[in-house]
Amino acid sequence: MDEQLQQQQRQMKKKKKKKSKGKIINKKRKTEEENLESNTLFGLLLAAICTNANANKLLIKQCLNHLYLSLVSHDLSAPIISLLPVLLKSKYGEIVRRSVEIVGAVSLMSFQLNEMISSECEIVKSLIMLLGSTKRRISMAACNAILDLSTTAVGQQRLLELSAIDKLISLSFVLASKSPAGIVSLSADVIMFKEGGFPIMLLHAAIVLINSCTIEQMHNIPTELSDTLLVYLRSLWDEVCKQRLLSTSLQCGQENGFRTSNIKTNNLAESIFRLSITHGHYRVPVDIENVKRRIFDLGEGSFGHFLSNYWELSPHLIRDAKKTSTRQDNAFSPFVQFLKSKEAVHSFLLSMLKSITSCPPIASDELNILHFVKDVRNHLGCPIIYHQDIRVIKTQSRERELHYFQEKSDSSCLAPHILHIDDILKCEEAYKEGYSIALRGMEFRFQSIAAIADGLASLFGQPSAGVNMYLTPPNSQGLACHSDDHCVFVCQLMGVKRWTIFPRSSLQLPRLYEPMDSWHGLEVENRMLDECKQFLLEEGDILYIPRGFPHEARTIIDDDQFDKTAEFSLHLTLAIEIEPPFAWEGFIQVALCCWDQKQKVFPDTHGHSVSGSLHVVSVNLLHVAIKQFGNLDPAFQKACLVGAISSSSSTEGWLGTCQMTLFWHLISIINTKLKFSNALKFLEEAVQKHEDPLEQIRWLKDLILEEEVTKSQRCSISNSDNGCGFHLLRNHRDIAEAVFMEVKSKFCKEIVFEEVEQRYKVMLEKYRKVRKQYTDGMLSLHCITGDS
Repeated sequence: MDEQLQQQQRQMKKKKKKKSKGKIINKKRKTEEENLESNTLFGLLLAAICTNANANKLLIKQCLNHLYLSLVSHDLSAPIISLLPVLLKSKYGEIVRRSVEIVGAVSLMSFQLNEMISSECEIVKSLIMLLGSTKRRISMAACNAILDLSTTAVGQQRLLELSAIDKLISLSFVLASKSPAGIVSLSADVIMFKEGGFPIMLLHAAIVLINSCTIEQMHNIPTELSDTLLVYLRSLWDEVCKQRLLSTSLQCGQENGFRTSNIKTNNLAESIFRLSITHGHYRVPVDIENVKRRIFDLGEGSFGHFLSNYWELSPHLIRDAKKTSTRQDNAFSPFVQFLKSKEAVHSFLLSMLKSITSCPPIASDELNILHFVKDVRNHLGCPIIYHQDIRVIKTQSRERELHYFQEKSDSSCLAPHILHIDDILKCEEAYKEGYSIALRGMEFRFQSIAAIADGLASLFGQPSAGVNMYLTPPNSQGLACHSDDHCVFVCQLMGVKRWTIFPRSSLQLPRLYEPMDSWHGLEVENRMLDECKQFLLEEGDILYIPRGFPHEARTIIDDDQFDKTAEFSLHLTLAIEIEPPFAWEGFIQVALCCWDQKQKVFPDTHGHSVSGSLHVVSVNLLHVAIKQFGNLDPAFQKACLVGAISSSSSTEGWLGTCQMTLFWHLISIINTKLKFSNALKFLEEAVQKHEDPLEQIRWLKDLILEEEVTKSQRCSISNSDNGCGFHLLRNHRDIAEAVFMEVKSKFCKEIVFEEVEQRYKVMLEKYRKVRKQYTDGMLSLHCITGDS
């Protein structure tokens, strides 16, 4: 029985083997037939073209038709592709059109074939030229083929190299101008057009290529073309934003005469963003002197007085005795006039919330705007997001914060979520119930506020400044008592608000993004009540609150001089965030990196030079020690104002002297107080916690002027392991201590302030450039009018 079973199994294996062999033979035979067919077509086409293309046009057309239909079953051979440049230049329309269709079909078949087509410059040039054909069927086929070719990065870059984008923009605008942007609708997130066809295809192709451009390629687009297209895309974006507010927009379809396109709302938003960051169309010129005068407004030299007596030291009220908030020359007058043009608080609130889009956060150390765009491209231009862009909040019993949307949904989770039009309409109801509306990123939504934020950041030598808006109803408190890790200028625009500021519990300045001691509520408040300061802000007043000072604000005003119409409050907070590279600790880190690059001692690549390796380890250890030493001395945590810009030469001279004096004071502290044992202790603690002690200063690696430094001379920090060479320190402690002390001593003696200042300002400018690009892109995505 077993023998019989085994025999059956052997027979089944033979059948399977025979069947498999048959398949291989059939496949091989089929491939041979396809190759034969392809070779035959190639021979016929070549003969027809070379002998008499005019007489053989029918044969050429038949070959191309057969070739196009057979593409479904097999790939196009390389010899036939070599004939396409000639076929695309034929004077016979049907031959050209079918050749273009073959190019498009082949581009979609595989990445390899797409790459093969892209490598043939004459084919791509012909496609671009044929976009302007007077025969609509040919021009549409060419546009379709370009869209097919642009499905890969290789195809996109070849089209960009050959200036396809210029041709697409010029043609799309001419044709699209005959089809008004106002006739659009939405189906989910896809834009639908009343008039479709070729103009929309051209627009789609232009958007695809714009969204694959590098910064340099966008700069190469002729200004008149990019400006013209941006105006059109902006008008289209305005219509998209309006359609979002219509409850019936998602139900619009072809039955209402609309045609679906392949353009998504985020694709459109990305193109607008990209075109805007290279030209800055929506940026108001920054007048630093005007910002300085209007915010501080204390007469000649007042900014210097503020820096000497209050900056990062103490709260300070800048009283608007002249009531400049009502004057046209006030820094905030364009925004205030825009608000006052509305009939009521509720009116401008809803109008604003309906008109703005989300501003996704950009990483603080991001130095390439296109990296940011790539990360958020699927979310650009989406409606505002709760927690990220807006909060609707009130405080009960002076401690408990309630979020309106959390309370209404009975949700225990405050995860970010998009606010749709129904949610936005509920914000008016929330306001009437005592909730404050907190809107982040005002500098990305209003041109005049962007200019003020730019000016303020320049005054304090920082890359950027953030601006939030708070609308609080009468007899209410929005946020509970808290302290911030950044300095704030509270600018009262409308109504009145009473602020209570408590003493800072420590001389240490809180660092941005690092955990802060929590506020202990009423218990601490009662203990510190005698030391607190209270300020009643009226329209036009500005209150400065340094980082680390606990504070709260309410519209509960016990004063008969204020009538009921003035009981609500609207204010902006201008935040100066001192990012790690731009505190004094960061400046010292840059100084150490600059000094290290000038040294001649480098680690041996084979590990034979202990002294060379210990030099690198000592420099890294000194970086770690400076970072940790900053925790103990508030002077290291203060904002570095070396990059501050002032229109007054006397102020700049005084400020420059002060900054240089502070620098040498910090260098002296490092030289006299920073010990090897303390530095080693910091390192040991980090290693025990499995932490990278250099992680918080990795920004140094990417901000050094690489064009001035050879690869072997990169800052030591980029070549270290996570333990900063802890094994070398442990195994050669005596030598390591001697090398460390020598490195520290030489650094403190040889460093040149002016050299560090130059490098530091280059670093600052890199940060500023990306922040300005981000702001320009976001401003272009907001369709708020009346603020200029």
